[in-house]
Formats: sequence, C-alpha cells, structure tokens
Amino acid sequence: MTENSETQTPPKQVGVLVVTHGEVGAALLDAAQMILGPQQGCSAVSIQVSRGVEEIVVALKSGVSKLDTGLGVVVLTDLFGGTPTTLSLSLFKGGNLEVVAGVNLPMLIKVLQDRMLPLSELAARAKEAGQQGIVVPGEMLRKKAVGS
Repeated sequence: MTENSETQTPPKQVGVLVVTHGEVGAALLDAAQMILGPQQGCSAVSIQVSRGVEEIVVALKSGVSKLDTGLGVVVLTDLFGGTPTTLSLSLFKGGNLEVVAGVNLPMLIKVLQDRMLPLSELAARAKEAGQQGIVVPGEMLRKKAVGS
C-alpha cells in the first residue's frame, strides 16, 4: 500500500472581508468560526478613528487582493452610509466585488457556508439571511400565548 503524496488544494471559493467600525468584524469572524470551525479566505478590517482614509483604503485593497482566488470577494460592512461601506464601495469599480451592508452573525454564517455560489447570488443570500436573523422573540411568544 502506498500513500498518495499529492496535497489536495482546497476548492476555489469567494473571499469574505468584514469591514466594521472598531473590532466588531473580527469579533463576528471569531464567533462564526466558533460555530463553523476554522475558515480559510476570510478576514476583517477595523475602521479606527486614529487611521487615515488612505491607510484604510490600502488595507481594504490589500485584503480584497489577498482574498480573491478568482471568484471575487464579498465585503460585509456594518452600516450603510458609514465609513466602512463608503470606503468599500470605492473599490467596487476595481474588480469582482460585492458589498453588503448590515452585517450580523446569521449573515456571516450563511456567506461562509455558501462561498461556492456566484458572487451576486451569494450577496443576495447574505441579505436574506441577515434579514431573517432579526427576530423579536417576545412578539412570537405573545402571538403564541394569544393563540392558545
């Protein structure tokens, strides 16, 4: 019996860059990996007041470049209209990129699970998962109590 010495290369997948105010993105990635296990091809960029716009844009370009394996990169940002989204959108012309604002943990988990999908479909699923992840449990409990 002989061992196969070839190493199997992982399949290409969409890169994931989480761009947020402060360390929120890094914390979301940590939480997602706690649930799903270690993930390749994902990173976070923190927007800090102490960093200049040029420095942040360089970090974003570098992150996108490192994460793009040919299928593109989905950039998940925290707040539409905020600096993370605005600066991420400035890269939109420069390649195979989708930006989805309003990142939450359900959205990030869905994106990490479905990274083999085409970029535009992945962005649509990210939006749907993010919206479905917003629940007010008390409303559900009140409706259930009224219907009993």
